[in-house]
Amino acid sequence: MNWTLEVVIVPVSDIDRAKDFYARKLGFAVDHDTKIAADVRIVQLTPPGSGCSIVIGRGAVPDMPPGSQQGLQLVVNDLRAAHAELVSRGVEVTDIKVLGESPTAMPDPLDNVGFFFFTDPDDNGWAVQQISTRR
Repeated sequence: MNWTLEVVIVPVSDIDRAKDFYARKLGFAVDHDTKIAADVRIVQLTPPGSGCSIVIGRGAVPDMPPGSQQGLQLVVNDLRAAHAELVSRGVEVTDIKVLGESPTAMPDPLDNVGFFFFTDPDDNGWAVQQISTRR
C-alpha cells in the first residue's frame, strides 16, 4: 500500500498576499481558490513537479499561528539554478550552504548536502535541497 503525502497546511495572516507570493514569486500552480462562505476560503497551490500541495486559508483549515510552520522542504535537481531563479523573482534567500558530507560519492558536490533557505511573508520557514541522483 502506498501512503502519499498530499497536502500540508501553511498558516498565513493574509491569504491574498500569501497566494501572490507562492504563485508569482515561487511559481506554484494555483489548483483552486474556493470561497465556501464569507469566512471560509481555501487556496491550494502545488510546487512544479510535486505530488504534494500546500493549502492556505481560513475557516476550513486548522487554526495555527501565522509563521508557525517551519522546516518545509523542497527538493530540486539543480540548486544553483533554483537559487538564481528565486533571486530573479525577488525572493530573499540565503546563500547556498553545504551541510555535512554526502554518505556516498556523488556527481555534484551539492547532492544531498546543498541547501538554501527562505521564508514566506509570514515567516513560515522553507529549505531547498539538491538531490540530482537518487541511489
